[in-house]
Amino acid sequence: MNPYKERILNGIIKENPTFILVLGMCPTLAVTTSVNNGLGMGLSTMAVLILSNLLISALRNVIPDKVRIPAYIVVIASLVTVVQLLLQAYIPSLYDSLGLYIPLIVVNCIILGRAEAYASKATPLLAACDGIGMGLGFTIALTLIALFRELIGAGTILGFQVMPSAYQPIAIFVRAPGAFIVLGTLIAILNGLNIKNAANKKVEGCDGDCCGCGSSCADRKEESKES
Repeated sequence: MNPYKERILNGIIKENPTFILVLGMCPTLAVTTSVNNGLGMGLSTMAVLILSNLLISALRNVIPDKVRIPAYIVVIASLVTVVQLLLQAYIPSLYDSLGLYIPLIVVNCIILGRAEAYASKATPLLAACDGIGMGLGFTIALTLIALFRELIGAGTILGFQVMPSAYQPIAIFVRAPGAFIVLGTLIAILNGLNIKNAANKKVEGCDGDCCGCGSSCADRKEESKES
């Protein structure tokens, strides 16, 4: 498979940051009360992911190893500030809805994790594709969770009423417990369908448990080639 296509599909399916790696749970549980919020947070995070991966990969031979983590955080924080100012200027309603969770993108473990695990070791174009894949995976996951929460908890999608007038919204789904219920149910469904093993079955030595894995799929593939 084309390596660039593989990096994109990897983030969407094989190592989906929400459903497979179970990372970035704070915004996942907090902002997915509506599809607008979930989609907005996902796209904002994806923009930061792509640009941070690209910059960190381009600077990987310049940044001293001893200060790489602080350097990564400076790059990520600068990009998050740009995204925050753009949202405040052009999409103020989304900016107000997401509130504190926009600056908290800086400490999202998905972004720093990809910078350390992949972007710092890959070429800029591959790192950017990895950011696209991880960003799309995160956006799809947040939007899907928000879709169920808004539909069941408010009877609407994107603010439009779609459920019959007789439908009584289950308010718990737009509150904190509803986020855990929907996320847990979706992960259980994926586990029941054996998505993890099916996605990674071609990687030698992989049992599909990405959460307990100390290396990336790309590392395992390289190891299997060398052996």
